[in-house]
Amino acid sequence: MKKIVRILLYTLVLVIVLAGGFVTFLEVRGVPKYDAPQIPDFKAEVTPERLVQGTKIASVQCMVCHRGKDNKLVGRQLTELPKEFGTIYSANITHSKDHGIGGWTDSELAYFLRTGVRKNGQYAPIYMPKFGHLSDEDLKSVIVWLRSDDPQLASTEEATVPSQPSLLVKFLCLVAFKPLPYPTAVVPQPDTTNVTEYGKYLVTGRYDCYTCHSADFTKLDMASPEKSLGYCGGGNTMLNLASNKIFTANITLDEKTGIGSWTEDDFRRAMHEQKNKDGHSLRFPMLPYNALTDNEVHAIWQYLRAVPKIENEVNRQYDVDLDAPQVASN
Repeated sequence: MKKIVRILLYTLVLVIVLAGGFVTFLEVRGVPKYDAPQIPDFKAEVTPERLVQGTKIASVQCMVCHRGKDNKLVGRQLTELPKEFGTIYSANITHSKDHGIGGWTDSELAYFLRTGVRKNGQYAPIYMPKFGHLSDEDLKSVIVWLRSDDPQLASTEEATVPSQPSLLVKFLCLVAFKPLPYPTAVVPQPDTTNVTEYGKYLVTGRYDCYTCHSADFTKLDMASPEKSLGYCGGGNTMLNLASNKIFTANITLDEKTGIGSWTEDDFRRAMHEQKNKDGHSLRFPMLPYNALTDNEVHAIWQYLRAVPKIENEVNRQYDVDLDAPQVASN
């Protein structure tokens, strides 16, 4: 009997030592840094059309997270992310060569935006979107905007505040989230005449609606978005402006728990006016997406009609005034 107790005790000690060693390994290793990548050539020639398109995409994908003080894109603390991710800051993406992206080439920007790997090999964790499904043309448009004279991008010598990712994030970067592969062929523009496929591109490629509206950030499949846990079924945890937990909406067309009772006009108001079917204001971090055209909203709606319904009753209890403006302040 004593021998069995000793064996169990030694086993427990071994498990504790191994667990402690693994935690220490994660702390020291941090977020992975890979060998500096071989970056393929990519050139974004400037055209007026690309600037307009890039500005529109950036208004949804870039400005919200990177806009800091004085309306400059110098980065900020991403307080809407779950606390389990740690203390996370977005980067300075102004024209500063020392603190922003002024020293990056088009190719380096394209590689980072597609794969999540910076030119020095440093990987950006799951809170930085990866644009592996964005068309080459849309990617060029974003880069043209990043090079533009938009006042928000004017060089600002403010260093990015280092993030403090949690052990969870470091662990996920070790076992689950890896750099996306860089495309080996041109990623074409979507066929806008195929409305459902166009909507799929908008949800999974251009605007990434699925990342927030699926079940769990840590269970996203960025390589194959539709394989993400609870795809578009909501329930993902985020924080509102008061740092209270809220859960993202189920945007499948399930009649009981999703938006199956909505009309397309209801959906358009949600996208453009930040109002739900009952006319109440939607909560931050959901914002009005006025830049989206009616054709884009229509395509997204048509695609959501084809997404498998998920019965998922999300806790949508409001902890703030329903009709109070829900916009972020810097």
